[in-house]
Amino acid sequence: MSKETTAMPVSVLDLVPVREGYTAKEALQDMVGLAKHVESLNYRRFWLSEHHNTPTLASSATSILIAKVLDNTQTIEVGAGGIMLPNHTPLVVAEQFGTLETMYPGRTNLGLGRAPGTDMKTAHALRRTTQETAFVFPQDVVELQNYLKPAEHQDMVNAYPGVGTEVPIFILGSSTASAQLAARLGLPYVFAAHFAPQQLEQALNIYRNDFEASEYLAEPYVMVCVNVIAAETNEEAELLSTSSDLFYLNVVRGTKNPLQPPVETMDGQWSFYEESMVRGMSKYTFKGDRNTISEQINRFRGELGIDELMAVSYIYDQEKRKRSYAILKNAVEQ
Repeated sequence: MSKETTAMPVSVLDLVPVREGYTAKEALQDMVGLAKHVESLNYRRFWLSEHHNTPTLASSATSILIAKVLDNTQTIEVGAGGIMLPNHTPLVVAEQFGTLETMYPGRTNLGLGRAPGTDMKTAHALRRTTQETAFVFPQDVVELQNYLKPAEHQDMVNAYPGVGTEVPIFILGSSTASAQLAARLGLPYVFAAHFAPQQLEQALNIYRNDFEASEYLAEPYVMVCVNVIAAETNEEAELLSTSSDLFYLNVVRGTKNPLQPPVETMDGQWSFYEESMVRGMSKYTFKGDRNTISEQINRFRGELGIDELMAVSYIYDQEKRKRSYAILKNAVEQ
């Protein structure tokens, strides 16, 4: 069977947004509730992203949140989407994720990104050296891989209890550079089309064409993250999607408003330029009822031949957010 006619794995990315009128603690409770919900729906993975100096997102201590989700679920794979490696030493990351894998065998994923996940001033405060660590990202990935290999591959410095855990590593990116690295290292590639869609097709072509089989992966494996707003009707999805529009408007304006309730119309909420910027960032937003979502996802998969879909949903009402993921799963399987 072709990819287009077989059930595609579906996963979730959660930035742990803080909703207007709610606290960061309640956002963490939302995170756990959502993870348990999508596990019951047989989603494959639940990933958390690393962001700093952002009061509207409660995901800065990513490895701690991953441990919390692992402790409250049974089967779903939980990981980082991703750990921004320039902010950390490879040894510390290997120790943290080796510990997670030791406590929860076979359920820990480690997605790695080269961006700091924050503004430049905060990035400077996070940096472990005065050097531009993003430039040594490829070497850091290899160093991290080595720390997680079996004991016979180790040197003088070891990551205990990371040694031998071989935590699955994924390369995250939104550019052709990340695609080249994932291909050269023979690792799965995850493209962030939910906010940076511009180089999606070019990056996937480079990854597939340049892919070199490795001890980790025999063939290319492509995951793409998109925005999904699913509801009982197309009209309801359109309404719910205004919270997502306002979230991305935050990014365009550089403001730090919590996740907003939906509004009847976005008219008057943004300028023509701002709307164009938001639409460009969120180009890959699939919204509608089950049939509409199914058509959109099937077309998307058919065009790009992706192996796995990862969804992020900025929906204010948590019950409607959970329902959105249920509809998405049904849409992919129908």
